[in-house]
Formats: sequence, C-alpha cells, structure tokens
Amino acid sequence: MSNSLEQLKATGTVVVSDSVLPSIASSSNDDNYPSALLLDTILTSLPAIAKYKPQDATTNPSLILAATKKAEYAALLDAAVEKAKAEGGSVDRQVDSALDHLLVEFGRKILEIVPGKVSTEVDAAFSFDTKKSVDKALHLIQLYEKAGVSKDRVLIKIASTWEGIKAAEILQRDHGINTNLTLMFSLVQAIAAAEAGAFLISPFVGRILDWFKAAHKKEYKKEEDPGVASVKSIFNYYKKFGYKTIVMGASFRNTGEITELAGCDYLTISPNLLEELMNSSEAVPQKLNAEGASALDIEKKTYINDEPTFRFDFNEDQMAVEKLREGISKFAADAVTLKDIIKAKVQA
Repeated sequence: MSNSLEQLKATGTVVVSDSVLPSIASSSNDDNYPSALLLDTILTSLPAIAKYKPQDATTNPSLILAATKKAEYAALLDAAVEKAKAEGGSVDRQVDSALDHLLVEFGRKILEIVPGKVSTEVDAAFSFDTKKSVDKALHLIQLYEKAGVSKDRVLIKIASTWEGIKAAEILQRDHGINTNLTLMFSLVQAIAAAEAGAFLISPFVGRILDWFKAAHKKEYKKEEDPGVASVKSIFNYYKKFGYKTIVMGASFRNTGEITELAGCDYLTISPNLLEELMNSSEAVPQKLNAEGASALDIEKKTYINDEPTFRFDFNEDQMAVEKLREGISKFAADAVTLKDIIKAKVQA
C-alpha cells in the first residue's frame, strides 16, 4: 500500500508545501512562521524541493520578517533599499518602496524554482481600504512585470474583510489579476469571495480549532474538528453551486485534520506533517467530492451586493470576528517591525 501522502494526492488534492524545514516547523504552533522558511528551501535546499515538490509558495511581511533575520537574505534586503533610495522621496516613501521591492524580489526568487504561482500579500494596514488595496496590488504587479514575471504567476493575497473582498473583485474583473483571499474563518466570507470571482481562498483550519479549544476547554476528535467542518462546508457550497474558486485548506495542527479533508482542491501542509504522512500507511479515503456535494440540500445565499447583510451575518460568528481581527493585527504589526528594520537601513 502507498503511504498516506501518496494516497492523499490520489484523491485529487493538490498538496502544497507550507515549509520544508521540519526543525522550524515543529518549533512553533503559529502557521505564519513555519511557512516563512519555505524561502530557505527555495534558495538553499534544493534536495528538499525534490522531495516535497511544492506547486506554489507565498510571501507576506510576516514571512519576510522571519527570513530577513537570516544572513543569507541580507543582500536581497540591501538591494531593495538601494532601489528605493534611487527612486528618492521622503524616508517613509523610501521605506514603503523598499518593502515592495523586497516582497517582489523574494517572490521572483521563489518562482525560479516552483512551477506554479507565488502569493504576495498586500499590507494588512489596508485591510479596510478597497482603493489602497487595489492600488498596492497594481503596483506590486507592475514591479513583478518589470522584473520579468508575468501577472499570471502571481496571486495577490488580501485579508477577507468586506473591503478586501471588493478589492479582489475589482482586481479579478477589471485587471485580470488573480487573488488569494486569506484570513478566512467563515462561510459568509467564502460565499462573498466566490461571488467576487477570487481565484483562491485560504480557510485556516488550525486557527479555528485553536479558538474552539480555548473557548470550550475541550479536545476534538478529527471527525468533529470545527476547523475541518468549516472547510467542508465551504467546499460543499462551492461545488453545489458551481463556483470555480479554489479552496486551499491551511494552518493544520495534526494529520487527522488533513486526512479528513482528502479530496479538497488544495491543502498546504507543513513539513513535519508531510513527514508524518509519508511515514504512515494509514488508509486515506476520499472525504470530499463534487458529486457528493451536488446532492446536498444547501441554501444559496448572496452577499456581494449586500454589505449590510454580509456584515451582520459575519458579526454573528464570534470566532470568525475574533480570529480575523487577530490575524490582521498580527500581520500589520509584523509589517511595522519590518519597516523599522528597513528604515534603519535607509537612514544609515
């Protein structure tokens, strides 16, 4: 019998490596930082790429912050700062410009290795500003194209606020720019994202589980895991009503969460969990499929042109509200820290 990882792939799920440095992945329970060091694989550990064969990768200020603490990335940071200085302007403008150049340079390096796409995140500070999100996305795509990277290889990653979802709609519809709506914790967000035509969504399985464990002071079996249940409901809704948006489950805490979602479009998995799956011979039957979803009795809803109803329905989900707020604050704080590092170099 093939190992559990191969069985998972056989269900039709595209497996994306969240990171390939087990020592780092196992050192933290926060899904932001383990994936940061996927960059180490891209730039310094080609054997690991051959082993896990990641299809896609991601960058954002939190990931870059972790990576820039390593000496081997100093040249990338210095080059971004020099480009920003050459463009001139105020110190703050140079800092913003250097961060954009840095994100794109990391993305470009990643795309030299992975065959698919790279996600580059819009500053979380713009999570509640549609226009600024769109403008920043267009600027990042412009920088990628100047660096020789076509926009079809880039996903613009935006938080799943109302404003972020509307930004994704504009980018997809008016500019042909593909988006990844992240920090997704509810079906309400997922429905609006699909109606906006987002290319991909990233519902966070593990963070949902974390909230429920803390709130209810209990452990959950894989069959009753609330994060798994959330992704299942989104997957079934999309397949029932024919939405093409890709569902990519993320932020896993254990292999049980992963195998319960066998058949999901994409799953992004950290290296320690990939290793567990590779070393396991446990059967992994398909749990999700479009045919089964089409037969389900699911109520169709719409939000894309109804902001008040979106906000009310989303507000009724305490977990989603709290986790979205927490995620945005965390990403924004890391961006500020990274900008402080860049500012010191600009002023040096």
